[in-house]
Amino acid sequence: MPESQSHYQPAPSAIHPAPAAEHPATHPWLQHHFDTMEQQAEASTLGMWVFLCTEILFFGGLFTVYLVYRTASPEGFQEASFELNRFWGTLNTAVLICSSLTMALAVRAAQTSQSARTQVAWLLGTIAFGLGFLGIKAIEYYDKFVHHHVPGPNFHWDGVYPKPAEQFYSLYFAMTGLHALHMIIGIGIMAVIVVMAWRNTFDDEYYTPVEVAGLYWHFVDIVWIFLFPLLYLIGGHFKGA
Repeated sequence: MPESQSHYQPAPSAIHPAPAAEHPATHPWLQHHFDTMEQQAEASTLGMWVFLCTEILFFGGLFTVYLVYRTASPEGFQEASFELNRFWGTLNTAVLICSSLTMALAVRAAQTSQSARTQVAWLLGTIAFGLGFLGIKAIEYYDKFVHHHVPGPNFHWDGVYPKPAEQFYSLYFAMTGLHALHMIIGIGIMAVIVVMAWRNTFDDEYYTPVEVAGLYWHFVDIVWIFLFPLLYLIGGHFKGA
């Protein structure tokens, strides 16, 4: 074999490799398993919607049980519903509607890179409305304990349908209690978002946590919009019937 072919001559690129291409700087909140902020936001939003679908199934089971028992004894449920305080229920509905407004404004503030103080103000307003809702609900629960309308061995009912009334209040406490638990969790989430907003975390490039938390909060509000007429508005004409 000729000597010129007996020795391997490395390619020039192997001796002097080309300089690595410079990668564009990534956003500090971009997680390593996402390529872009848009992809991360879409994945986070999709994940929240999937979670909310499971919550719909969960509450849907309770709504179904309620409708079954109400169909079995409509007069008893109507009589029991009449004893609920419609004023407090209406006030709580207005409170939650206002909280949805402040939540939407908080998301808008983050999306448009408004100041941290503005974002925090709207978020704190949402928390305040949430706490107000829980306070009103505590007043209602206290009234039920005082009048022995809590299902169990001490339950007392002076009306015509004691058994359906106890069934109604069992569902009332189960449904409104579960809703209140979701509200407490939502307030905790908002507290974390407030801290992040105060640290100037959110801007027009990164506002996903506020938006996703807002989806959860609006879902909790919508659940109450269904609970309010089902529980409070079915007994309005009972005594006059």
